[in-house]
Parts: sequence; structure tokens; C-alpha cells
Amino acid sequence: MVDKHVNFFALQKACEKPGCPLCTIINERIDRYIDGMLFEHISDRTFRAQYRAAGGFCNRHAEALLSYRDGLAVAILGRDTLQDYLADFKKKKIRKRKEICPACAEQLRIEKEFLTFIAEAEDNKKAETETAANSEDIPLPEFFVKSDGLCIPHYAKLITYAKKVPKWLKNFQESYFAKLEERTSRFIEFSAWGRQKDFESLSDADKVVWKELAATLRSQVK
Repeated sequence: MVDKHVNFFALQKACEKPGCPLCTIINERIDRYIDGMLFEHISDRTFRAQYRAAGGFCNRHAEALLSYRDGLAVAILGRDTLQDYLADFKKKKIRKRKEICPACAEQLRIEKEFLTFIAEAEDNKKAETETAANSEDIPLPEFFVKSDGLCIPHYAKLITYAKKVPKWLKNFQESYFAKLEERTSRFIEFSAWGRQKDFESLSDADKVVWKELAATLRSQVK
């Protein structure tokens, strides 16, 4: 129950920010994860073994290490990986990695946890009935539909994780994607030669809809 409350308030806060709420949560939590890993787990033999088995972080998360000030922790972890590569070079055989990037594994865990949580949220009417006794409770759908919604990659993952996508979420997400497709098609059509007046009739947002499309099609995870 505690975890559910934590997830609920994390989503509520993320929905107040621009972009995919889950991407926002992942960026914040992975940042804390790496910071905590460098501070707390550098002497943890189990973590060190997992990190070493993965060959360190992937390129994206390894680059993130450059923004942290704990050079000693980064050096200790990096030396383990470097020593393994030096051993492989001597044998002229590169080992197969048995683990994935620890930060990527943590990201996958967060994604599944939150996508499952979102998919289990009741529709507005059911949620309002259940929370009527407490006026401070706000149904998840009520604030979620006011956000920018999930990006395409995360909504696609939600469908794979969820046994059934709730109607409120399906309507919200897929109607937005359908409208985005219509706006994009109109942008393409009005960008044709001789359609300058039509193009000028578009709203400011629709004149740069390609930026919105590009952002929606990719995860905004750093």
C-alpha cells in the first residue's frame, strides 16, 4: 500500500510537468540511483560483481557518470571493467556479458512498475465513488488526462505489460495519437508548393507539429 501511495504522488507530480510523465520519473529516479550507487554500493561486492559482469554501464549511462563528482567511485568501477578487457585482449577473446547495464535493468523495473500501476487505475466514475469518503483523494485518471500523456514507446510497453488497458487510458492516449496524425498529415499537405495560404492558416503549434511528433515518437529518457 505504501508503494502505491508513493507511485501515485510521483505520477501526480510528474503530470504537472511537460512531456511524458513516466520519462520524467525515470530521469529523476535513475539520477538518484546512480548517485546512490556511487555513494552506497561501491563497497558492495554483489553490486560490483553485477556491474563487472555487465561490462559496466551502457554508453548512455556511462556518459552520465561524467556529471557526478565522486571520481574515486567511478575510478574503482572503471578499473574493474578495464582489467577484464585487458585480460580478454591478452587471450584474444572477448567474453560474453552475462548481465545488462545495471542502470538499464533499474529503468526496466521502474517502467514495468509504473506502467502496471497506471493500467490498474479505475476509470473516473469508479474512482470517484471509491474515494468519495475522502475529499482529498484525487482519482489518478483525473490528473493524468491533463498531462501530455505517455510517449509512444511507453504506451506501447504498457500494452505489452497490461492484461487490459482501461478505457479511460485507451481513449485518452489513442485519441491524442490519432489527432497528432491528422495534424501531421495536414502539415504535410499544406507544405506543398502553392499551398502557402493554407499553411499560414495553421495555428502556431501546427506549423511546428513535426517537433511534437518527433518528441512523441521517442522516449524522452536521458
